[in-house]
Formats: sequence, C-alpha cells, structure tokens
Amino acid sequence: MAGLVLCEPKELYNILNQVTKLSRLTEPNYLCLLDVRPKQDYDESHVITAHRVKKKAGQYVLPESVDLECVRYCVVYDSNTFTLDATLKVQDENSEDLESEDDEREDSDRLPCGAAIECGRVVSQHTRQPVLILKGGYELFSAMYHFFRTQKIIWMPQELDAFKPYPFEILEGQIYLGNFAQACDPQIQKDLKIKAHVNISTESTPFFVGDSDKLLHIQVRDSVDCNLFPFLRLLCHFIEVHLELDSVVLIFSTRGINRSCAATIAFLMHYHSQSLKRSWASVKSCQNSMILSRSLVVQLSQWEKVVLGNIITDIQEPFC
Repeated sequence: MAGLVLCEPKELYNILNQVTKLSRLTEPNYLCLLDVRPKQDYDESHVITAHRVKKKAGQYVLPESVDLECVRYCVVYDSNTFTLDATLKVQDENSEDLESEDDEREDSDRLPCGAAIECGRVVSQHTRQPVLILKGGYELFSAMYHFFRTQKIIWMPQELDAFKPYPFEILEGQIYLGNFAQACDPQIQKDLKIKAHVNISTESTPFFVGDSDKLLHIQVRDSVDCNLFPFLRLLCHFIEVHLELDSVVLIFSTRGINRSCAATIAFLMHYHSQSLKRSWASVKSCQNSMILSRSLVVQLSQWEKVVLGNIITDIQEPFC
C-alpha cells in the first residue's frame, strides 16, 4: 500500500504542464486524475482529463481503462479537502453487540473523512507510487487555474497531442518559467496575468517592446559556453522589484530548459539565500525536463559564492 500525500494545487498545475516533444498527458501511464465529487458537479465542470469515480453499493469503482500499478502520478480530488488528518469511520461487523450509547459517543469523537481520502485509500491499494490528494479540492484549484476547467469527458489522442502546456509555476502566482512560444501567446499572458518578461534569448516577443521597466532582455545565445553570470545581479534586482509591486513575472528562453532555468535557479538562490543544490531541486521539481549546460552549472556555483559567501554545493556530485 503506497499511502497518501497531500498535493498542493501548484504541484498538480505543474504536473499537467510537463512536456517532452508533446504534452506528457499523451502518455497513458503518466497521470491518472480522479474526481470523486457528485455527478452533477463533475458534469458542470472538472479538471482537464479527470475521470469521475462512481460508487456502487457503497464501494468506489475504479476506472478499468487505467493501469494504476504503472501510473506515475495518481491524483484524487473532491470539492474541498484541505488535510489528511481525518479518520475513516470503520464499521466493525462484530460490533453489533455494543451498546448504541457507546457507539454514539465514539462517532462524536471522530472527524468525518473527505471523499478524496476515502477513495485515495482504496486507490493506494493498487498503486506503487503514493496517491496524491489535492489540497483544497476542485474549489481551490479551479479558482487558481480557471483555464484548466472543462466539461469535456472523452479526450482523443490527437486532442492531447495538440494540448498547449502553460509555463511552470515557480513561486505561486508570482514567477513562471516558460519558453519563447508561451511568451508570445496572448492568452497565456492574460490567464496568468503576466506583467513583466525576463527574456533570455536573441529573439523578441511582441510584448513590452521598448518598455525597460517591464522587459529585461538578456541577449545570450544558447551555446555550450554562454555566459549568464555578468547579468545575474541585474536579473535578480529586476525580478525582486516586480515582486514588491505584486507584478507576475515570466522568465523564458527559446526552449525553456537551459538558460531560463539557470536564471530562475540564480534568482531563488538570491531571494531565499539558499544553496545551489536546494534551488536546483526546487526548479527541477517544477520543470522536470530541465537540462543545464556544464558552463551554466559552473557559473551558478560562482553565484553561490557571491550570494552565500562560500561555495557549499559540490557540483561534481550527481545532485542534478
């Protein structure tokens, strides 16, 4: 039994947006998203690709189309579960002889178990990975990411192939990490309320042209010896100013896997006064396809010395 883990809305958002050549949602064993709300609520709207879990004779009926044992992520949500600190009311078949008064006293001491937890415990008997319970349920997730709501029930393979992922969320509602195509998409700018760009590429987007207050354009080519180090202090200052103004910032490069990732790691090191290793892990957990050149890793090690006064992370170790 794999057990249950509480999943922040940001984590599910980033899971939905993982991509290789195509969206990872096209992979049958990547994500199983289960909705345990009533049918009426599910039909009204649900998270994209979510299956509704039905109940028959008081038992959850899991979707037969999914091989739960092989699934990388299994996420279960109800309307608004916020904690795993709830107890299932276990009905003992041999407790019929107990006095009803004792039963009522025992029931009053128990917390009601959310439907997501109840279903998650059933699902966890069939998975190798921990089952993720979405914190805040559908209500919180849909409020934060309204553009991932849908009424669509059946997704054809070609529709998943055409799915356009959104930038990864690094700091909740503050910093996003993406690629050039996403930075040029007006719908993404609107949905995420992007107010500033950090462009680390030689290309230009149609947004914030000529506005140095909202656009920091670092024209560094994507090469094995690209030098980002001289710009890191300016980059961190630019982003920090916008965070103080409650402006949402999008950091991007051509593919969003090398230069922009290095810039994001550098900012987290500065902003949180934390090590390269810890900042790397934080970005990697959001952007699973991150691949940094050796040159940028060395520059980040030098930046760690600037930020913390010493080199703490051994970049020879396979921490990345």
